[in-house]
Amino acid sequence: MKIFIDFTALVGIFLLLSCSSIDRSNGDGEVIKPSNLSVSATVAGATAQNPNGDGSGTVNFNISATNATSYKILLGNGETEGLTNGSFTYTYATAGTNTYVIYVSAYNSGQFVSSTISVTVFVGTALVWSDEFNVNGAPDSSKWGYDLGAGGWGNNESQYYTNRPENVIVQDGLLKIKTLKESFSGSNYTSARILTKDKFSFKYGRVEIRAKLALGAGTWSALWMLGSNINTASWPACGEVDIMEHVGNSQNRVHGSLHSPGRSGNTPDTSTVMVPNASTEFHVYSIDWSATSIKFYVDNQLFYTFANSASLPFNQNFFLIINCAMGGNFGGAIDPNFSASTFEVDYIRVYN
Repeated sequence: MKIFIDFTALVGIFLLLSCSSIDRSNGDGEVIKPSNLSVSATVAGATAQNPNGDGSGTVNFNISATNATSYKILLGNGETEGLTNGSFTYTYATAGTNTYVIYVSAYNSGQFVSSTISVTVFVGTALVWSDEFNVNGAPDSSKWGYDLGAGGWGNNESQYYTNRPENVIVQDGLLKIKTLKESFSGSNYTSARILTKDKFSFKYGRVEIRAKLALGAGTWSALWMLGSNINTASWPACGEVDIMEHVGNSQNRVHGSLHSPGRSGNTPDTSTVMVPNASTEFHVYSIDWSATSIKFYVDNQLFYTFANSASLPFNQNFFLIINCAMGGNFGGAIDPNFSASTFEVDYIRVYN
């Protein structure tokens, strides 16, 4: 009886597969190549006065082809979508007016036909998240959490990160991260590291941070981001974007770096720029991040362009981190006369 049931099931599966292939094969069982591929793109809010749309970046695609069972669309910005339905809506995020060449393929098993169109889309710049640090007290708990502990999680750092007001406070319109020489839970220094993990993350856009950096040999001020999948992908597979790093042992030299598999630790993709008075004056540190590039700026002056691609981990949501470390693999030797220094942030703003 068991043999009979298994045989019947196999016959049923065969018939099911045969029936499912009728609509994509001719009478001789040959797969029919798709034909009559048609692709149209309608930009949301497009008018005679605003032919490239209303600034939302939304485009409605309609794709059809005779005998097609699936579609693939390359969106011209490094992203690809696979579809079984020819109706598809996508929102471009790169601000400004940009023209994208769209590649579309219609498939029927191993047979396919392709076509291209171009679409010009206007995306307005909009603020999607910010902290102006205008309310005195602890950092806004709806926006920021804390990393607490010693060692810097593999960086051999000398500070203990706390959430005490002695180390992190919003005061007089500024976030102040205070690094202190003191004995605390087995460490000789204290500081703070705040982050938006599980509270805010984003994919692509512009980040602007106005800050005045810590001073002193051994200090290591950082404004940076990690991939939101770090709990499952781990580092460096999750990706790391260092918007700004500055070590007191190389005063006024600002680093912009990216860490990914094979390009991490001491061998990241990186560039530097000299920023006069980095620890005595405020400067704006920013990146423009898209599927094709990550551009690093200081005071709106471009100093590094990194070529992004779909094979890298920089095409997912990231969260923000602000901290000041002491010593460690990158911070280096600490001045024995160091007593205290403050890393100040005026604002952080994220645009689409």
